Amino acid sequence: MRWRNSSSAARTSLHAIRAASGALALFVLSAWAAAPAHAQQLVPGSLDVRWNPGAADCKTDTQPPLQVHQYEPQTYILRQNLCLSPEGNFLFLLIGEQKALLIDTGAIADAAKMPVAKTVLGLLPQRGDAKLPLLVVHTHSHTDHRDGDVQFAGLPGVEVAPFDVDGLKKFFNLPAWPGGQAQIDLGGRIVEVIPSPGHNRAHVVYYDERTGLLLTGDFFLAGRLLVEDKAADQASAARVIEFVKTRPVTWVLGTHVEVKQNWELYDLGASYHPDEHVLQLTKDDLLTLPETLAAFNGFYTTAGHFLVMDQNRVLGAMAVAALVILILVIWGLWRLWRRMRRKTAGAANA
Repeated sequence: MRWRNSSSAARTSLHAIRAASGALALFVLSAWAAAPAHAQQLVPGSLDVRWNPGAADCKTDTQPPLQVHQYEPQTYILRQNLCLSPEGNFLFLLIGEQKALLIDTGAIADAAKMPVAKTVLGLLPQRGDAKLPLLVVHTHSHTDHRDGDVQFAGLPGVEVAPFDVDGLKKFFNLPAWPGGQAQIDLGGRIVEVIPSPGHNRAHVVYYDERTGLLLTGDFFLAGRLLVEDKAADQASAARVIEFVKTRPVTWVLGTHVEVKQNWELYDLGASYHPDEHVLQLTKDDLLTLPETLAAFNGFYTTAGHFLVMDQNRVLGAMAVAALVILILVIWGLWRLWRRMRRKTAGAANA
């Protein structure tokens, strides 16, 4: 009798274990199916590249106008030659199944000098008799990020998005700008669009769900953080950081590198970047941005590795200083002229 009771209890326990295991498996499968794309495995890529450094004497420069690096089979990073533009812009080409996305067109309009369109179209896969359709967008409206737009104007299968706030609100359906987010569906590849004004009122950050790359334009980069509107920049930093809290970020990529490996700044307009810092920053670097901006005095501040400045105010102060110096020089020359005139008059009277 005791054996029969034990056998019955064992069978009951076994049924309970099987039921619990089935429920657990069902829960795991349901959770996996419901997980957002950004929670699934990222496609790895490589940044094992040495970017062309420009040249101390650009007359001797033999580097190509555009350096092209394949991060992974469907992602390209292009860098403009520092000798042709000291901005040394980075452009990003993301290729989906139905469409490709180019982020920024760079600082040079002349296709003969900087063949952005020709290079990008050459990287696109063929779809029948035509290239994969291309959408061109921008990180913001400063001209060094959109001068190359003219090379894409009127090309078949190419759409160039607007770069002003009103145009962005309509194009991305963001009526509450800078609130809200948008998505660009490239076919099997989603790119998130996060408004991020502060450096520029029409600034946008892009997040690629395929690779986990966060493309931050001039909002955050290895160099000078130029702030046009501190309050807006702080709000954008909070917005972007809230976004990345629930997403894996492989690297944070800006659109310029302005520092050496030791974070010493290159001079403005430098066309030669020996010992240049890598392009990529980390999610942890980005998380320091609120503290960096909190320390910003609204004019010119060094905080940690970063120099933060309001370029308009700095240029305004430089203009005022130049004007003051000019006035002092004119006043000094006037005083000198009067003194010499008195001496001449005194000598004539004597």
